[in-house]
Amino acid sequence: MGDNNNVNLPPGFRFSPTDEELVVHFLQRKASLLPCHPDIIPDLHLYPYDPWDLDAGKTMAVGNKWYFYSRITNETRITGNGYWQPVGVDESILSSSNHKVIGTKKYYGFYMGDEPPQGHKTNWLMQEYRLSHSSASTSSSNRSSSRRSTTHSTNEYSKWVICCRGEVTYNSDNDSAELSCLDEVFLSLDDLDDDNISSPH
Repeated sequence: MGDNNNVNLPPGFRFSPTDEELVVHFLQRKASLLPCHPDIIPDLHLYPYDPWDLDAGKTMAVGNKWYFYSRITNETRITGNGYWQPVGVDESILSSSNHKVIGTKKYYGFYMGDEPPQGHKTNWLMQEYRLSHSSASTSSSNRSSSRRSTTHSTNEYSKWVICCRGEVTYNSDNDSAELSCLDEVFLSLDDLDDDNISSPH
């Protein structure tokens, strides 16, 4: 996939996709073995990286967000210093043309510690975008009709996800939080206790 240091975008443009655009123009094409233009989101096996190791050298950095492709696995989301824990309720991503569900957005918070539930919440958070079952089936059909030869199994590419990692940043002068949209969503989740937010640094 594309290298973060070679983002071929015209001057004045920035990467700021909607949820639908991430699913349709990037994730569905990835699952269908179709080229992405621009080819700017890299592949990364998420585990066992700690969130602060997912820097611009491994992911696509845009402001305080980091984008990358990963795969759904049966692995527990455990890293060297903690684990990713699902938080809140999954959200359906709808097509603007026919209002059908094309994907799902899941939320994860990073906890320092060996395993749930002993971990301590940190300010690291992540969104994970997945294809819906119908979208994955469409992608599989597109692969079958493609003339491109491949040795990959039928279900392998339907397991791709796009991850968007971010963190809550605080202004040291007045201890006020400077929040991105991702941060605001995360902090609005019912099970997040603001008093326990800590930094791994």
